Amino acid sequence: MGGGPAGLSAALVLGRCRRTVLLFDHGKPRNAVSRALHGFLGSDGIDPARLREVALAQLAPYPLVVVRKARVVGARRTESGFAVETGDGQRFRSRKLLLAAGVVDDLPDIPGFRQLYGAGVFHCPYCDGWEIQDQPLAVYGRHDDKGGGLSLEMMQWSRDVVLCSDGPAELSADCRARLDRHGITVREEKILRLDVTSDVPHRAAFAVVFESGPALPRGALFFNTGRHQSTDLAKSLGCDTYDPKGCAVDRRTQMTHVPGLYVAGDASRDVLQVVVAAAEGAEAAMAINTALLHEDLT
Repeated sequence: MGGGPAGLSAALVLGRCRRTVLLFDHGKPRNAVSRALHGFLGSDGIDPARLREVALAQLAPYPLVVVRKARVVGARRTESGFAVETGDGQRFRSRKLLLAAGVVDDLPDIPGFRQLYGAGVFHCPYCDGWEIQDQPLAVYGRHDDKGGGLSLEMMQWSRDVVLCSDGPAELSADCRARLDRHGITVREEKILRLDVTSDVPHRAAFAVVFESGPALPRGALFFNTGRHQSTDLAKSLGCDTYDPKGCAVDRRTQMTHVPGLYVAGDASRDVLQVVVAAAEGAEAAMAINTALLHEDLT
């Protein structure tokens, strides 16, 4: 389940293995606000929706691959594999189950953030850093890693970086000293809103407005407030290595410790890139086909 790069890639590989594949997709991808996809060799800069169109067209020649627009709301293990139920009450059975439903970013609940999400507010510098290079940047986060670490990382794309922690930054003395050494200002006042002047993608203009002190004009903001699984199906199926940020899997096969249950894409690791998700989907598909071959020929 999951119609993103991981699920589509797995469906393609399994279709070529002459396996019967049912792909569920509810049509709400993590990158829905993205204007372009980057870092995918051969498709750098492509519209994510266009990539999906191409992928679905390339699945069409494989008659055993069926794509259904539905959300899986329940799953359980059976003697022969798994049983899943969709939101419209339909039930299906399978021998193996691949979860590729991805994650959901925890967007700060501050006026202006959602309006700018994908235009001037971003979560991944590898996806959008090039487009906003040399602009005045804000980083939203706390602690050494999510606040200080991301601020230092953003200096690769701009020398004008301000850390906005929306309250106490909770930085170690060492981290604060590193920020000072590199000229990164820390604003710890509570944030009231983002005053948006322009929401043109990658050419946005806004001001961070605080409870006290002067407003901060910026061109882009990167946040690091965490993410959560888009579904808790892995947990409900008994995956005791489940984590809100991802599920522990065998890196060679993408299988969890639950027999027959595989997880690929953003839901399985911390390198949240389309090219990685697609590769993991292919890895999972080959592992699934190998497992099915072993069952069929034993």
